[in-house]
Parts: sequence; structure tokens; C-alpha cells
Amino acid sequence: MSAKTDYYEQLGVPKGASDDEIKKGFRKMAKQYHPDANPNDKVAEEKFKEINEAYEVLSDPKKKATYDQYGHAAFGGNAGQSGYGGGFGGFGGGFGGGFGDMDDILSSFFGGGFGGNARRRNAPRRGANLQTHISISFEDAYFGIKKEITLPMMELCETCDGTGAKEGTHPESCRQCNGSGQERVEQQTMFGTMASVRTCSVCRGEGKIVRNPCTTCSGAGRVKRSKTFEVNIPRGIDSGQSIRLGGKGELGEKGGPPGDLLITVNVSNHSHFERRGSNIYLEIPVSIVQAALGDEITVPTMEGNEKYSLKAGTQPGTTAKLKGKGFPSVKNSKIFGDLVFVVDVKIPAELNERQKELLREFAKESGEDVKETKKGFFKRK
Repeated sequence: MSAKTDYYEQLGVPKGASDDEIKKGFRKMAKQYHPDANPNDKVAEEKFKEINEAYEVLSDPKKKATYDQYGHAAFGGNAGQSGYGGGFGGFGGGFGGGFGDMDDILSSFFGGGFGGNARRRNAPRRGANLQTHISISFEDAYFGIKKEITLPMMELCETCDGTGAKEGTHPESCRQCNGSGQERVEQQTMFGTMASVRTCSVCRGEGKIVRNPCTTCSGAGRVKRSKTFEVNIPRGIDSGQSIRLGGKGELGEKGGPPGDLLITVNVSNHSHFERRGSNIYLEIPVSIVQAALGDEITVPTMEGNEKYSLKAGTQPGTTAKLKGKGFPSVKNSKIFGDLVFVVDVKIPAELNERQKELLREFAKESGEDVKETKKGFFKRK
């Protein structure tokens, strides 16, 4: 008979490993060699037995201390003592010392077949988050606003107070699982008799059965109602950003906390302004005279008109900036972006004779020889 492999090597951990390291090593190796993951694989089956034997010893402080001092000889070549030939006797406790948490370990990656899901089903569960949208104007996004939003959501049934039972009655404890929400099942496997814990097939893990359902909620314990919330939309919010209302989502289960309500904001476009980040952009039309001679022009902002001195000789497409006249930061309403405007020099489409004469004189003074056309480009036939 070949020498037994060192237990620490079986679990892939160093000698003297901590309890957490041993448990993590067992999780990894058991997942790799579990019969469910390796059907009809005799090598994997034998390896799985060895891994369990190693964990049984190293997870028990007394056995581990003895093994560290004397090795395999301390157990006469068979540390299991639970008798692999006679079957596992159930992962929930058939191994003895140190295997009380076997269900938790294996259920984490084998779908809860050992009872993990059944226990989690009865644990408090947080309610689901709800998501919705709200549309606001460009001005509302700049100044901030309070809005009301109404949406349907599940609430506790007031008739039965959430029990699901008809008035004057109460839910009964499930006789199949004695109210635990779990039932123990034994079956014969290649290892012998395998015992597992699963969600109760009668109460579906609830632990209780409603014989006489509430007429209002049909036994669900919840009803759908429209609920209205006041939403404080902060200054500077942008399209696509969300507001979270903590605890305003779906109700929790088994005493768990409610979820949150997430409201995504859609901001409509403005007729003149365009937002880019925290800056506002727009075009300001000016005449050729204003651009040539300079002028004091009026620039609209979100909080009223501002005066701006346009320099003489301003060229079409020139950009200028009014600092601090953009959008406030949603995180700090005292910090503002800028308002950036582009000078759009407008050329008159039609001129009277006096205006034409003045332009001819201007061209002459400038040394230009202008050959006038009788019609505009787009009016030619």
C-alpha cells in the first residue's frame, strides 16, 4: 500500500495553516473533485474521499495537534473514524468533530443541495431597489426644484398585517418541516447513504402554511398601491444622473430592510442655451457695424442679462466668456461653470441705395475694387 499523502498537501495549504486557510483550501479542492462535478470518475471519487479525510482532521484542533506531532501514525492510517465504507452518513454531521459547517461550505458552490439555500430562504432579505425616471426643464436643472412622483409599488397588506391569513385566522406551522423551512432527505449513492437538507417541498421554505388566505391580498401579504414621494432635485443636476431615496423601494422580507428608490433625471433642451458639463454655450448675433466699430452688447444668462463690451474689429466666430455664469456644481452649489458665447456677425441680405453708397465709399477708401452683382447668388436664374 502506498504511503498516505500529507493532509496539508491534500488541501493545498502550508503546514501550520490557520483555520481560515484550511477551510479555503478545502473549499477549493472539494469543488474541484466533488462527484457531482466529476461523474463516473473513480480517480476524482477517491481524491474527494482523501480531501474530506484531511479536512476532518485538520479542522479539529485536537486532531490537528496530534497529527502535527505524530503524523498519520497517530490515527492508524485512517483518520476518518466515521467509516467511509459505511457511507458518509450525511454532510450535516456524519463526519463528526469539525464538520458542523460542512453544509455551509459545500452549499456555497453546489446550489444549496446540502441545506444552505433553505437556511438563507428563511433569513431576512432586503427589499428590491425600484427605478424610475423624471423629466425636468433646463431651468429646473439650473435652479433646482421639488417634484412629486407617483408610482405603483408593493406594500404591506393592511387587512392581514402582512401574514397573508384571513381575518380571525393565523398561518399554521408546516407539519412537513416543523416550521424550519427545510426537510432532510436520504438517498443511496456510490458512497453509501447520503443525507441532504433541502427546501421544504410543502411550504417552499416559508415554514408556515396559510390555510385561509386573506381576501384582500389572496394570501400574498402584500398589495400593489400607488405611492407618492416628494423628490428634492438639486441645483446643477444633469441628464442621466440619478437621485437615491434610501428605504423607499420594495419592502423587505422576513423582517429585512426595504430597498431604495432610484430616480434618473432627464433634462429637456433649451431654445438658446446648450450645456456641456458645467459650462453653458450660445451664439450672440451682432451686426457688421458692431463687429467693426465695437459696441456694448447684451448677453442673456440663466439669471438675467449681462452687459459685455465687444472690441472693435471682432471677427466672426470669436468666442468670449462670462466667468461664473454657467451651471452650478451638483456637489457644491457655490461653484459655477462659465457661459461661453460665439459672436455671429450677421451680413444684411438687402441694402437700400444709401447703404450701398456708403459701402462703395468705404470700399474706395479701403482701396478695394468691388465688382457688384445685381442679384444674390441664390436668386440667379
